[in-house]
Order: sequence, then C-alpha cells, then structure tokens
Amino acid sequence: MASPSANLASSLEQLKVLQDAGRVAVRAKDLSRIHRDRLKRAGFLREVMKGWYVPTRPDEPAGESTAWYAAFWRFAAQYLESRFPVSWCLSAEQSIRIHVGDYTVPSQLLVRSPRGGNKPTPLPHGTSVFDLRLELPPAKDLERKDGLRLWRLPAALVACSPDAYNSRPVELRAAFAMLPDAADLLRQLLDGGHSKVAGRLAGALRNIGRGRMADEIIATMRSAGYTCVERDPFTEPSSVTFGARETSPYLGRMRMMWERMREPILRVFPASPGLPRAIAPYLKNVEDLYRSDAYHSLSIEGYQVSAALIERVRSGAWNPDNDEQDRKNRNALAARGYWQAFQAVKGRVEAVLKGAGPGAEADRAHGIWYRELFGPSVTAGILRAADLAGYRNGPVHIRKSMHVPPSRETVRDLMPEFFELLKAEAEPAVRVVLGHFFFVYIHPYYDGNGRVGRFLMNLMLASGGWPWTVISVDTRDEYMAALEQASVHQNIESFARFLAERLANPQEVRAPAR
Repeated sequence: MASPSANLASSLEQLKVLQDAGRVAVRAKDLSRIHRDRLKRAGFLREVMKGWYVPTRPDEPAGESTAWYAAFWRFAAQYLESRFPVSWCLSAEQSIRIHVGDYTVPSQLLVRSPRGGNKPTPLPHGTSVFDLRLELPPAKDLERKDGLRLWRLPAALVACSPDAYNSRPVELRAAFAMLPDAADLLRQLLDGGHSKVAGRLAGALRNIGRGRMADEIIATMRSAGYTCVERDPFTEPSSVTFGARETSPYLGRMRMMWERMREPILRVFPASPGLPRAIAPYLKNVEDLYRSDAYHSLSIEGYQVSAALIERVRSGAWNPDNDEQDRKNRNALAARGYWQAFQAVKGRVEAVLKGAGPGAEADRAHGIWYRELFGPSVTAGILRAADLAGYRNGPVHIRKSMHVPPSRETVRDLMPEFFELLKAEAEPAVRVVLGHFFFVYIHPYYDGNGRVGRFLMNLMLASGGWPWTVISVDTRDEYMAALEQASVHQNIESFARFLAERLANPQEVRAPAR
C-alpha cells in the first residue's frame, strides 16, 4: 500500500502535467476526484467556482488573494475559451489597457460574445466576469495576446467610450502615442462612416502633440464627404510631450503618471528643511535607527509545481509547516544581508549630504544594495551567484495586490527611464514619494523590492534634509493599502500622506526587543 507521501506525489505529478501544458484554469474533469481531493487538502489546489480550480501555494493562508490575482489573466483566458470557444473578446476599453501594458486585475472584466448571458459570473476576492451578449467585431479587427482575445488597437480606439478619456486618461494617451500614423484609424473611420468619432480621435491626437495626424484625419474625412468637427475628449492638456512614436507604452505611461502625481504630493508633503550643515549627527541618527529599520515586505511568484518538490514529497522530506531550524537559518541570513545593505546605503546618504546628486547615487548604488541583501544566501548556497545578476528574468506577483508588475523585457526599458526622471526631478518631496513608489511598481527584482525601495526613499529623504524614517510593521496594512491605491487607481495622495505622517511622528516607531 502506497504511503500518504507517495500518494500526494502522484497527485502532484498529475498537476504538473497540466501546468507544463500551460494550464492555470483547471477543470474538475482534468483531474480525478481522488487527485483533486488530495491536492485540495494539501493546499496545492483551490476552488474558484464550481468545477474550476487554480493551483496555489500550500503555505498561503486560506482566504488570501495572492494566488488568485497571480492567476487571474491566464485563468480568464482559459475559462472564456472553454465557455465561448473562439467567439469572445474583451471590451474595447479593456483591450486598450492590455495594449498599453496595464494588466491590473479589474474588479469586473467586461467580455462580449454572441452567446453571452448579460450577467456577471462571480469570482474570488470581489472580482467577476460580465459577459455581454453582443456580436463580435470583424475578424480583421481582432488579435490574440497572452491568450486573451482583444480588439486591435485602432479598432479599439474607434469603439472606445467617450467616458474612458476622463476615467483612464493615462492609458488612452499612451495608446494614441503607440500609433505610427493615421492610416489604420482612417480605414476604421471611413469603413464605418464614423464622422463624430473622427473628430474625437483628432482632438485626442492633438492633445498629445500629434497635430499632423489630427489634421490628416480631419482633412481625409472631409474629402470623403463627411462633416467632421474636431473636439478634444480630454478635460486637460497633456503634461507629457510624445515623440514620433513610443517604443514602449510603459515609458509614456510612467512619464504621464509621474507628472500627474507631482501636484498631489506637493500639496500634502511638508516643506524640505534643506541639507543639514552638520553631517556627523545626521549619520549617527541613521546608525542609531538601524535595529528599528529591519522591516521586510515580501513578493511572491505564482506557484508552480517542480520536479524537485515532487521528489521531496515522495521521499517524505516535505514539511508543510517548515522546519524551525531552517527558518532560523533563513532569518539569520536575511538579517546579515540587511545589515550589509544598510551600511552601503549609509555611505550613499553621506555622499548626498555632501552634495552628490541623489538620483545619480541611487542609480549607481541600487544594484549593490540588492546584492548585499542576498549575498549571505549565496555564500550559504541557498542562491546561486547568477541569481543576483541584473534584474529579474521572469514574471512576479505582489502579495495580495491587483497590480501586475511589467514584464521582464519592459523592466529593462523602465528602469533607465525611472532614474532619468528621478535625476531630473527638482522637488525633494516628489523624489521621496515617487522614488519609492515607482521602484516597487516596476518591481525589478524577484525579492527585496520593498527593502530596496525604502532604502531609496530614505536616500531621497536625506536629499531634502528630512531624517531617516522607519516604516513600522505596525502600519504595514496602511502602507500596503496606500501603495495599492497608487498602483491600481493612480491615487498617490494616500501614499504621500502616509509618508508625511511617518515624518511627523517618528517617536511612534520602537526598536524590536532583543
């Protein structure tokens, strides 16, 4: 008779076959009832709705959202393909958000299909799919991306609701900036006789500085016999000037978000006291705060079953409760890495206090801080030295967050642009808030982004003469909620207020007991 460990290993092998085939949406019929029950009991499988499951981490607490948010888009694509084979697509507005790289998990995913039921299908953690019974656009106006059926960008812009220009102005501007010329828009407009829409699109293009394309649309529509009146659908002018064509929609989005977020920060953040004249007392205060500053935030990937895990389970070496000594060893390595990184950051703080450019110092040093954080784990053989080289080379998911960080390819575009924005920013308060926020928003590393982001924040605080500031674990929920507001809803004011309050009440932070 097989042991419980051998039985679970056998069930994991079945799950691994599905995952190796790219399956995230697991149907009841994909696994036998015995395998499903074993995997559910062990925490490797969680029910999404009747007959549908997603793989999960066994150490993820019941009711936590991380596994679901990590799986959302691939689950949605596979679920919709199973329910409406070929005959579905996302709404025009949601298609635009995907085209510009915004994979934030929506509260309600709007889908159209000739077989739609005109009702929502509830999903975990307050999310849902609403399938509208509508005909699909012509096949030439559709494409697939990451398994999702989307409107092509020109068709989506023509079909987009006027309300979206004010509810999602950053994404709409980034989408228009992706167009190489007016040709594809004009084909859509002329085929459908969309004279009113043409005026709106021309106004949007002129708003982002593409006057030549706007003129071409108006002139072509009028030459075809249409009455076309240009109207800017945005409520305010664009704060960013776009080039002939954006190579990455993420770059335009980040520049626009940076500009839009500056004013709320300056409104709520205290005035900079200026660089201190006495550097030694400032650095002594930084050193005194070291013990209180050892706060960690975590990010995780979507769970994947590995061959090594299967063998550990089969041999009985897998312990879902973790080994106490192993946990102590990991904690000791993390503490040593944090101390090493802290010393490196303190050196950059001293340089900034002596007049060095804070953005340039952060650009040069952030990779060093990351390597110091995890260097002890390399020495101990837990990580390979190659794991600390450069930025991440795969996807990540932030614990409990609906924000999906950009792809590994996009990270390499965004990080240089981020540091250019940081170097060019004249307001210390903006450097403090957006330095931290955009670093964790981009999420350039598999782990340690929060720690490096707070190091960067404190370097920027030093550049404005503010003291080193500790974000206490007691305020973690408020801290993460403020970051979530900024990431998902582009509301930076909550995060700026949170940091300003930490500056105003440093006495609330206490060092942990020895």
